[in-house]
This record gives sequence, structure tokens and C-alpha cells, in this order.
Amino acid sequence: GLLARSIQNDLGKNAKQGSEVMNIKKVSELSGASADTIRYYEKIGLIPAVKRNKNGVREFDEDDLQWIIFARQMRNAGLSIDGLSHYLALFEEGRGTVPERKQLLAEQIAVLREKISDMTEAVERLEYKLEHYDEHVLPTEERLRQRKANLVNQTL
Repeated sequence: GLLARSIQNDLGKNAKQGSEVMNIKKVSELSGASADTIRYYEKIGLIPAVKRNKNGVREFDEDDLQWIIFARQMRNAGLSIDGLSHYLALFEEGRGTVPERKQLLAEQIAVLREKISDMTEAVERLEYKLEHYDEHVLPTEERLRQRKANLVNQTL
């Protein structure tokens, strides 16, 4: 599906060798991640170490950009930093960890499907309330307002 294609692309499968060098500002613009986020991701190992020039300035290439995009998408999909770190550690171990990596992704898909289900239910509940506001919500609100007024009067 879309996620599988996204992951394949994000892990640099289609990256060109010898691609242009980019600074953090350019990578930030292209990835949508702030420069601070990119530095943080590198510091905690959510992306592989980025090459530095002789002055210590990060020099990003297309593979680095794809890793940042992948990390952002996985975080946006709800994967914890620990979960993403675990995934990347498995990735670095090599092909022998493919089943475990697939399992991690499948588990995250299940979590997202549950969230989608919960949100769909909440939207449906709100739509019902809106459609039946006058006959259901208003009388309930009036009853609650009256009960609160009665409680206030009893304490006076």
C-alpha cells in the first residue's frame, strides 16, 4: 500500500548516488522538519549520522533527506521515539531483521486503525448531536443548568 511505498522511498531505495549536498536549511525546507528537530533526530539516533565538512557543518545528501522524511512520517503516524529507534537499530542489523521490522510496522498500523475507529466514532457522535441539537442537547443543557441553579440556591 501507500505506507509500504512511502517506506521504500523514504529509506532511499530510489536515491541517486552522488546527489547534491544540502545544508540544514534546505533539508528543513524539503522535509518540513525544523532544523532543531533534524539536529535532535541525529543526536538521539533517529537518523544516521550526517557527514560534516572540514568546518563541522552538516552536509546532507538525498539519503539523509529521505531518512528525515521517513522519521517524520513514522513519528506523525504515532510511532514513539523508542519504537523508531528500535526500528532503526533493526534496520542497521541487516536483512535478518526484516520480519521483526515488518511486525513493528504492522503493529503501528493496528494502533492507527484503532485511533481511526475511535475518531470516526467521535465524529459520528458529534454529527448526531449537531443534527439533533434542538431536541436532545438543548433540553439536557437546560436540565443541567437548572440543577446547578438549584444547588447554588440550596447552599445560600
